[in-house]
Amino acid sequence: MLSPLFIDTFLLDYHLGHVLLLAFVASLLGVLPLKSQKVIAAVIVSFGLIFSMSPFTTMPATYILLGIGLVIVGPLLWTTADS
Repeated sequence: MLSPLFIDTFLLDYHLGHVLLLAFVASLLGVLPLKSQKVIAAVIVSFGLIFSMSPFTTMPATYILLGIGLVIVGPLLWTTADS
């Protein structure tokens, strides 16, 4: 069994930005089999909002800028999608 100290030292290397990025990639991979550009755009916009609204003290500013970019790119994908 792993000791709590080992788990703690492993988790100290990561922050909220890493967790949100992993969830974003996993959700994109999850909706790819649907082959719907609108669903992909909705996931991109929702994670863009999550990235941009998350607390600034829990992750670097790079992830917040990523969120702003995703909020801009998501509606563009939505409008260019077929019905």
